[in-house]
Amino acid sequence: MTNTPTIPTTAEAAYRYARDVIKGRWPEAEATIATDPKWAYRYALDVIKGRWPEAEPTIATDPRWAYEYACDIIDGRWPEVEATIVTDPEWAYWYAQNALRGRWPEAESVIATNP
Repeated sequence: MTNTPTIPTTAEAAYRYARDVIKGRWPEAEATIATDPKWAYRYALDVIKGRWPEAEPTIATDPRWAYEYACDIIDGRWPEVEATIVTDPEWAYWYAQNALRGRWPEAESVIATNP
């Protein structure tokens, strides 16, 4: 009998097991974690503590988590996700303020739609 844990079927459960029990990367569960933008971002931030290129396509699908990844992991502009972030006025605003640290003319018409 082996002591290898069964990989959880949800990204959140796999992330939490890696962070709280293994206290490090869990390569066998990374494909599961990488299916969800939020938990992929959290895994990169809390477990890998840096960029996770394999999960970036998933993270890039959600304006909030793309913004968070740009600010917390990349620490600045992430041009590959700007088309996603600009679809949401709130996250476009935060991206301009905290990732670009200045004006984002291409997003101003979208930001202006949110009073």
